[in-house]
Amino acid sequence: MKVALLTNEFPPDIYGGAGIHVQFLSRELRAHCEIEARAFGQQNDFEKNLHALGFAPKLDSKPVDPRMSKILNPLDINLQWASSLKNIDIVHCHTWYSHFGGVVASKLFECPLVLTTHSLEPHRPWKAEQLGNGGYQMSTWIERSAYQTADGVIAVSKEMKRDVMELYGVPADRVQVIYNGIDPDFYKPTFEPEVLDKFGIDKDKPFILFVGRITRQKGISQLISAIPHIRKDVQVVLCAGAPDTPELAVECESKINALKQTRDGIFWIQEMMNHKELRVLYTYATAFVTPSLYEPFGIINLEAMSCGTPVVGSAVGGIPEIIVDGKTGFLVPLEPTSATNFEPKDPEKFQCALAEKLNVLLDNPDLAKQYGEASRQRAIDVFSWKSIAKQTFNFYETVISRYKAEGPRK
Repeated sequence: MKVALLTNEFPPDIYGGAGIHVQFLSRELRAHCEIEARAFGQQNDFEKNLHALGFAPKLDSKPVDPRMSKILNPLDINLQWASSLKNIDIVHCHTWYSHFGGVVASKLFECPLVLTTHSLEPHRPWKAEQLGNGGYQMSTWIERSAYQTADGVIAVSKEMKRDVMELYGVPADRVQVIYNGIDPDFYKPTFEPEVLDKFGIDKDKPFILFVGRITRQKGISQLISAIPHIRKDVQVVLCAGAPDTPELAVECESKINALKQTRDGIFWIQEMMNHKELRVLYTYATAFVTPSLYEPFGIINLEAMSCGTPVVGSAVGGIPEIIVDGKTGFLVPLEPTSATNFEPKDPEKFQCALAEKLNVLLDNPDLAKQYGEASRQRAIDVFSWKSIAKQTFNFYETVISRYKAEGPRK
């Protein structure tokens, strides 16, 4: 079987959870099939059963609104992908950035199209800040068109399966829940104090850790507002970069600088972290926090758990399928303002609840240790990439068989 794997992110150009998913999935899938990966970047890598090729825009479009390039450039690259492929049996796309190319390739090569649902545009209205209103309408249209064409959909959580069916009318029998995974041999307790020294973090004092992009979705503003309710002797490490917009970057910087005026021990790491160093931060952290407003799965939680760290996360999306409340960490209820606005209806209530659960772990080191050990065991038992790759390959076989019997989805 030859699989066209279409993705925005592919090693070494990784900046989010979807990229991490593709990185590890492709590594394990090679044991089952041949992969032709296409990405945005400079890749031209040949390994056993894996050819990864990166592309850059050729049109050099200069639209009136520069934000339109965030739509036009992916379309340009997607068409280049389609023209570079041959003799493929199935197309597998990750995120809307690859969907146009996936639909085109599927039609040209008369083979089935599979999409993995990492997130859904209608649930991310703040993307209008990044893409412009017209760009956001385009990304949503591209995504909707692809889901209404797809022959199979992989949802990374049960919540995402419900969303795909409700938003885009995908039949239940075409959607398979296959979780994100983790490599517990890499993400493991790693005690290298020199990494903490590099960033000025005191290894003898407790700290909470946040890792995520500066985007409304990840809830970093909610966490910053919650920090005043957390014990003042506790350090706070924010690994937060890649802002969606310059305006959001300025807003975040202003809030963090204001926070630094009220307490010591605030560390803001803006560069993309090397994961060999990041696993050290996970290991030493007393607790990891995920205050997301929208999170289809939350692979970052698995990384922390696999390093033996308890997690406090908002009870949204796929997070409740990862964290076992009262065993591997805590879930914090978040009542959204509306079905399209995921900001909490009562922000102060959510922020105080977040701080309260963090303080429970900070005040009880033995409990934090117990939850951390349970977290690592759950990561090992449930979220192995080898198992996830095999499930994905089995789904490919199912979709191909149905396509041969019934033809493309009408």
